[in-house]
Amino acid sequence: MAHRSRLAGFIIDCNVDDLDPAAAFWSDALGMPVTDREAGLDGAEYQRLGDTPSDLHIEVQKVAHPSRVHLDIESDDIDAEAARLEKLGAKRIGFVKRWWVMEAPTGQRFCVVRMRHPGKGAPPNEWP
Repeated sequence: MAHRSRLAGFIIDCNVDDLDPAAAFWSDALGMPVTDREAGLDGAEYQRLGDTPSDLHIEVQKVAHPSRVHLDIESDDIDAEAARLEKLGAKRIGFVKRWWVMEAPTGQRFCVVRMRHPGKGAPPNEWP
C-alpha cells in the first residue's frame, strides 16, 4: 500500500537542567520566537519555535543523552516508512511513545513521526 512522507523538521536536543535558557539561545540564534513553552507531552520537555522556514517543525528538547540535533521525517504510515528506510540501510533503534527512533547507515539518529498537517508545507513524497 502506498504511503507518504517528508521532512517534518528538526529537534535540538539539549542535555541541560533548565530548558528556558537553551530555548532562548536557539530562538535568538535562529531569529525564531519561542511560540509554545509547553509543547511537550507525557512529561517530556519541549519548547516550539515559530516563524520557521517552509513551516518546518523546530523544537528545543530537554534530554538525558548528549546534546545533538536530529531531524524528524513525518509519514501517514510510520511503520511503512520505517520499513522503506530499512530497505535503504537504516535500522530501527526502538519505538518511543508514538514514533520510531531510527539510525542511518552513517550513524545519525532520526525519528519517523506521524504526519501532523498533510495540507501544510511542502507536498509529501509518495512511495509505493
